Amino acid sequence: MTIDVPDGAKMAEPAHRIGVLGAGSWGTALAALAARRGHDVCLWAREPEVVRQIREGGENQCFLPGVELPRELNATGEMEGAVAGAEIVMSVSPAQYAGTVVGRAAPFLESDAVVVSASKGIEIATLRRMDEVMSELLTPRQGARLTVLSGPSFAAEVVRGQPTAVVAASRSEEARLLVQTALQGPSFRVYTNDDVIGVELGGALKNVIALAAGVVAGHGFGHNTLCALITRGLAEITRLGVAMGARPPTFFGLAGMGDLVLTCTGHVSRNRTVGFELGRGRTLDDILGGMTAVAEGVKTAEAVHELAARYRVEMPICDQVYDILMGRTDPAEAANNLMMRDPKPEHWS
Repeated sequence: MTIDVPDGAKMAEPAHRIGVLGAGSWGTALAALAARRGHDVCLWAREPEVVRQIREGGENQCFLPGVELPRELNATGEMEGAVAGAEIVMSVSPAQYAGTVVGRAAPFLESDAVVVSASKGIEIATLRRMDEVMSELLTPRQGARLTVLSGPSFAAEVVRGQPTAVVAASRSEEARLLVQTALQGPSFRVYTNDDVIGVELGGALKNVIALAAGVVAGHGFGHNTLCALITRGLAEITRLGVAMGARPPTFFGLAGMGDLVLTCTGHVSRNRTVGFELGRGRTLDDILGGMTAVAEGVKTAEAVHELAARYRVEMPICDQVYDILMGRTDPAEAANNLMMRDPKPEHWS
């Protein structure tokens, strides 16, 4: 049974042509949101069955089942058809593949297109943020206008029109305001920020803490443990972010604290789910083998382990998550390792 979501308020300003790269749950939700705002939207999917489902049945049964998509939403498997003529192009592929997808799209992008990265992760092979990965593939003008979209936003709730607030970050004021006005509506509020590094790192690093939150729940620890984990996890995220050039206040906003709380407490969080199963004693290979969607935190944990060493930042929670993923320790031992560290004052950066 599908759920039909009424169209939201249409745009007062001129509509835009928008291409969305990646038809997972989040890409589909963003495409549906933009289409309901009155834009001309084309969603690119690498899976032919997803293209067929959207074209013929108005539903993405593979990644966002049970939601009737706008009739105006187009879907294609052809990259050029998805982005040619688009003023805004959203990259919503998993972080480890985002560079490849944007690289394929780059020859067909308009010279002044605003590329929006909505992927939350770090490229493990290079330890680069999505902003860095994509800027290398774009023209200088496109790279200067690149915008990051992040914040607490479960796809299923967004596509069903539940009130959501996110942040669009870009070094270009024009670009971030364009994205803000294009997407903002009655159920989707967009704030702006110019701290691209902080917004990106907040969205990526919270997934590692969400793995830990899942372990806490799966192992049977309670609310005391979870609250301590979230609070000290935010401290770790802030420390590394500041060392990498971000501004501390960014981590107390939507892309930091907001997304962290959502991902650590929401039962539909993929990263929390992986952690929950690890806490119950299942192996990582077994857990991932049964998933169709990507839990970004697994790869990000490895990247964070390397980045913390590079920047000489102490990240004990992330270190324990990494050791659990590598099979070097178990949840009980990890908890003991954290609790028995030398006493110290509470510092955030």
